[in-house]
Amino acid sequence: MTSINSQKSARSKSWPAPAKLNLFLHVTGQRADGYHELQTLFQFIDHCDYLDFHITDSPELILHSNIGDSVADSDNLILRAAKLLKRYTQYPGGAQIWLDKLLPMGGGLGGGSSDAATTLVALNALWKTNVSSSKLAELGLTLGADVPVFINGLSAFAEGVGERLIAVEPPELWYLVIVPNVQVSTKAIFQDPDLPRNTPKIDISTLMTQQWTNDCQKLVTIKHPQVANALSWLVEYAPSRMTGTGACVFGEFTHSQQALDALAELPTDMQGLVVKGMNKSPLQIRLEQP
Repeated sequence: MTSINSQKSARSKSWPAPAKLNLFLHVTGQRADGYHELQTLFQFIDHCDYLDFHITDSPELILHSNIGDSVADSDNLILRAAKLLKRYTQYPGGAQIWLDKLLPMGGGLGGGSSDAATTLVALNALWKTNVSSSKLAELGLTLGADVPVFINGLSAFAEGVGERLIAVEPPELWYLVIVPNVQVSTKAIFQDPDLPRNTPKIDISTLMTQQWTNDCQKLVTIKHPQVANALSWLVEYAPSRMTGTGACVFGEFTHSQQALDALAELPTDMQGLVVKGMNKSPLQIRLEQP
């Protein structure tokens, strides 16, 4: 990959790749293939990576990024998504893609999956390949369990490995998100023998009315004191928990000023930001624009 350059004139209007929060996360079992059965609630927030696309007649797919060589091209979900759509549709041309990476990696905010989803959605629109949203989600699932929810673009209760989605509308609260200075490996957490794997399944109506928890939180805070420290500070200000397998934690606030007041008290060795919950993703809003 090469660094971002100045070819602004050749770039389309930016496409957002929004972050998500897991408002709760329960691990309800483990399948024979090793994948875990989950129940979770996804909500988007107004904090995003941004991608720009320049469609080309030549077949190459080229990614320019501000993250340098920290992710190999063969592992990069943006290039994998673009190649997957090109292969499925037999589209003869290609694209140059620019990534402005703002979401932390290994933070539990879904940045990589969101980048992949935005790539599928944007290139499908720009290439005019007319693949249905449901088929895009099916393709996206091969890249990661969180990709379908980003393609569908609506807050959702999810089961299975995270791919069976039911649209829901939780309150669109304000959140103070703290970003600990550590990357948490999702694979390592799900492989750990101490991870709870037998939380009883609960129906959606019950889940939407009970206190929400994250089954991965205790294990992650034991392994990563930075996460434990952030959570212990934040919970003094608001109901707080971890998103995904971490490392990010979030506190819930009814009003933006409450979240901003808490942010102003954040210790100097911590990083945080105030964001708004969104039940329709910024990507979906962008897609609906003329």
